[in-house]
Formats: sequence, structure tokens, C-alpha cells
Amino acid sequence: MPPSVPFALDHIVLASASLEAGAAWLEEQLGVALAPGGAHPGWGTHNRVLRLDRGTYLELIAPDPAQSGVSRPRLFGLDDPNLRRRIRARPRLIHYVMRAPELASARAALPYDPGVIESMSRGALRWRITVPRDGARAHGGVLPSVIEWGATPHPCARLPDRGVILEELRVIAPGAVLACAAPTHQDPRITSATGARARLRARLRVAGTAVTLD
Repeated sequence: MPPSVPFALDHIVLASASLEAGAAWLEEQLGVALAPGGAHPGWGTHNRVLRLDRGTYLELIAPDPAQSGVSRPRLFGLDDPNLRRRIRARPRLIHYVMRAPELASARAALPYDPGVIESMSRGALRWRITVPRDGARAHGGVLPSVIEWGATPHPCARLPDRGVILEELRVIAPGAVLACAAPTHQDPRITSATGARARLRARLRVAGTAVTLD
């Protein structure tokens, strides 16, 4: 990876079977309320968000029942039957997104395929993000998507500080997969461990208490 391609951790993604149930569950874990997000028109999802610092946030995402007729796969693999079964029990940490200042060159430099570049918008927000054509997450979510905000101020500039911080994002996967992800892991909060099953674990801290999401 050329040193001229800087990556920063933009957000972590928690999936829920419904937005209302997921928000209630997460607020019970953390003791704070999430901020309103909105719908992703044409993508079949909607979200709520929580600031973790000035440049990183948590996205709670769920299928949007108001978008039942979308023709493309829902974001982050939410159409996958196995994932849908897992998130019926409780919300799950399924993915993370890295930020780059120029998306095309960052995508071209990656040692894996994060998907095609899609332009998206909601209200005053404008961004571009890599999305696999089949809607799946690269290697079960442990290989990140990449986002570019361009001239749009980062969403964290608008989000209230609830006192929740991200201490660690642990990426667990086979060694060869971790090697593909490693060039994007320039944030010291991202750590990795070798394991046969790909999975993520995040440690948050709020009011002096550690909370683990997986």
C-alpha cells in the first residue's frame, strides 16, 4: 500500500432486525440515546447513529419496512438469511468502514475488492462508498468498505457528544485475510487476531464502564 493513501476509521456498523428494537437494545447497553439518522433511498435500509469521537461514529442499521420494493441488495448483506437469523436474536457488530480522502485511488490500491463506488446522499450529506454488487460484506465484514465524504462536513460535526468512546475494534480472521486488511488499519484502535472464523469485537467506554459489542 503506497504511503500516500491514508485511511482513518470512519464508522462501525451494528445491524438489527428492526431499527426501533435495535436502538432500545443499544440504549440499554450504553445508557445513552442514539441520534436520528434516516433512510437510504433505493437501498432498503435506514439507520440511527452515535458519535464516538470527532471522526468516528457507530451506525445502527436495519431493513427499512417502507422500502419493500427495492430491486438491489440491501446494504451490508442484510438480505443474507444467516445474518437475518442472527440479528433476530439481538443486534450484531457486522462491519466497519474506513475513510479515505480520494476514493478511486484508495480502492485501486487495496489488495482486495471492496466493491464498486456508489454515490449516496441524505439531506445535506453527500458521500461515496464502495459497495459489492451482491450486497455482501467482503469476507464476512472483516475487510472494510471505504468511504469518501468529499466537501461534505463529517457527520460527527453535527452529532452530540454522549460521552461514549471507542477504545478498540478487534478484527479476527484467518492470517491471509488479516494481511489484506492490514494496509487500511492505520488507526491504533484497530487490533487484529488470527482466528478460523471471521468476526469483529468493539470495546466502548461510557461513564467509566467498558461495554463490548460483537
